[in-house]
Amino acid sequence: MQPGTRLERFYSPTIILLLFLSLIDCTTATWKRREDKTKCPKVKGIRNFDISEFLGSWYIVQYYASSEEALAYRCMRAELSISSESTEVTMNFTYSFTDDPINEQLVGNITWKIPSPELPAHWVHAEYPYEGVYNTYVLDSDYKSWALLMHCAEQSKSPRYLSSFIMSREPSLGTNVISYLREKLPRYDIDLEYMFPMDQDQCNKTETSEMDLLLPPSVVLRTNNVTRKHPLKRKHRRA
Repeated sequence: MQPGTRLERFYSPTIILLLFLSLIDCTTATWKRREDKTKCPKVKGIRNFDISEFLGSWYIVQYYASSEEALAYRCMRAELSISSESTEVTMNFTYSFTDDPINEQLVGNITWKIPSPELPAHWVHAEYPYEGVYNTYVLDSDYKSWALLMHCAEQSKSPRYLSSFIMSREPSLGTNVISYLREKLPRYDIDLEYMFPMDQDQCNKTETSEMDLLLPPSVVLRTNNVTRKHPLKRKHRRA
């Protein structure tokens, strides 16, 4: 037997294992690079979801959209209702743009169908002329205090559109609860760096302030006429 033969036999399984693990890492990295960013991720909504308990008024306290790198909205609130046949969910909501000096309140709505009575936490966009697939999932909720929604839209020849709401029955939500809900999102390719807190202060402005009177008319006109998409990618209208 040549010197060193026993030592080589001792280390060879370890070397083989390291090479195998390295191969797995390379394969995983390749799979991630090839992930289809035009398709929605596979998502499961909350189990045993009671939609009747989920309806009513909510404040959006944190907001994410894959198409936005800065928060464009404030004072976003939602009112959820369901049709008498329990087949469609409607969200009516109000919000303002953060750069609007007069804090104009805008309103919008979106309606989803519930494709399967056995999966009431999964909704599909019901309105036209929206092109493509628009899924919404209730990821988690305790019904009385907090909830987590995720939206994903697919359109032909376009990257998927992801958005998410952390919602609360009150204007604010505890830090621990927010952290708990945020931790559920990265698995769906949501970047928490762009999950922004939603300002819910001074949202019920009804009177003109002295600052508004000092604004140049051109600023007010430019703010009112600018064309921008609302959080759920449909045209907005003034309240």
